[in-house]
Amino acid sequence: MTIDKSWTTIRRRGSSNEFWNGLQHFLQMAKPFVNDRGFIKCPCRRCLNNASHQLEDLESHIFRNGFMFGYNQWIHHGEPATANAGTTVAGPSGGIHERDEMFDVLDDIISEDADEDAVGGPSSNDQYDDLFAALRSELYPGVSSFSSLNFLVKLMHLKVLNKWTNKSFDELLKLLKLAFPKIDLVESHYEAKKLMTKMGLGYSSIHVCKNDCALFWKENSLKDTCPVCSESRWKLQSGKRLGKNVPHKVLRYFPVGPRLKRLFATSKTAKLMRWHSTGKSKDNDVMRHPVDGKSWQEFDKRHPQFAGDVRNVRLGLAADGFNPFGNMSLSYSMWPVVMTTYNLPPWICMKAEYLMLSLLIPGPQSPGKDMDVFLRPLIDELKELWVHGLDTRDAAYENGVFRMRAALLWTVNDFPARSSLSGWSGQGYRACPTCNEDTPSMRVIGKTAYFGHRRFLATNHHWRSNLQFDGRTERKRPPRRFSTTDILEQLRRVKTGIPGKHPNYGGVKRKRGDDELNWRKKSIFYELPY
Repeated sequence: MTIDKSWTTIRRRGSSNEFWNGLQHFLQMAKPFVNDRGFIKCPCRRCLNNASHQLEDLESHIFRNGFMFGYNQWIHHGEPATANAGTTVAGPSGGIHERDEMFDVLDDIISEDADEDAVGGPSSNDQYDDLFAALRSELYPGVSSFSSLNFLVKLMHLKVLNKWTNKSFDELLKLLKLAFPKIDLVESHYEAKKLMTKMGLGYSSIHVCKNDCALFWKENSLKDTCPVCSESRWKLQSGKRLGKNVPHKVLRYFPVGPRLKRLFATSKTAKLMRWHSTGKSKDNDVMRHPVDGKSWQEFDKRHPQFAGDVRNVRLGLAADGFNPFGNMSLSYSMWPVVMTTYNLPPWICMKAEYLMLSLLIPGPQSPGKDMDVFLRPLIDELKELWVHGLDTRDAAYENGVFRMRAALLWTVNDFPARSSLSGWSGQGYRACPTCNEDTPSMRVIGKTAYFGHRRFLATNHHWRSNLQFDGRTERKRPPRRFSTTDILEQLRRVKTGIPGKHPNYGGVKRKRGDDELNWRKKSIFYELPY
């Protein structure tokens, strides 16, 4: 009897029953030929029969990396050397978790890493072995259509949707273990989170100075005191550390690059990432998406190489503060920083599932002028995405690999958040960022009032001569438009302040000079090279 080997050439391994069934048949065939230690040669595209693994590891290796080319006679895995490798017959049907939806998810994730290894060389990263073990495992004896991994993912999703606490999740796991002793499930939320992290759903925890002076990151990662104010990194009790090192503040950073790559990992979303080029309005007088606006078009003119590949990603950034405790009597301000992908069509790009949380800035105070301290990891990644990009698999075109680059086009925020992000103070006599130093304002009963709005009207508009506004006619022209050169010249005169809120360092209030106008700092966004 000849052996069906056509499954070894299938590209979309996760969505193919044929590949999965063929792989199971191959493993059954090879099982009697393991050595006395339980090892056998691995024919995946990394190992190429040069390395040996246990039989259960072969499944994840072949699924992750694909079956090696040219290995037509399986002489190391039970096929006689005289067998005819050229003919094929139908392979076996059926298998464990034949249509478990997690196969498609793992296939998308694994394909990204496989393409990176194809570009950068082989890797010995076996981070997916635990995932495949959970995928192979039946949730309960006799339940072959629902894997342990699938159940855990759905359970974690319910936790998020219904706002379960970690403690309640642990109690639920204990109850399930008690009610169903043979259930194959993790012991705690901590173990579940570790497993989810391997699917690319993790984040980086970066310690922050208690006064927001600096991050304990990169060159400061090993320090125990703040490089600015010398305050301890750890919470102290009676001048001593607690039994376990507990940081004062923790910034959660969710890298953007891997999630942008994930958008190209499936053919459906990979095609949607081209919508801004293929589906934009052909009517020049209609704007239904930012691609129809002048800012987008001007950016493309300035950077034709970036605009030349429609798969390069355009991003927007939004930030604002909120009280996570829902108790307005408790003063606490936490700031999420969210990224929007504008390559997608307008009915998708603003949906919650396509918004990417990139930073979660801790309280209890809002970052204020120290926003740049917290934005540092994101800005460094954005610079890397612009200069070098990431090798990304494009599932829409035969899984081709391209160099994806990304650019941040603008920020979306309210006026107070704009002050933190841009560096132009939203208070005082020159609060208007558009009018800049020409802001018309006056003091009225202890508050600053802004007037002169009629100057935006046409010069012959009858309201300009109406005396009912302030008893005077308006003859001034609209405020001048400040050029990029003008703004950069203003920023050149701004003095560099000390970050943080320590009363002896960054917290010391200083009087701005007249030449600094309303600028408090030069924003970190000016480090972006575009």
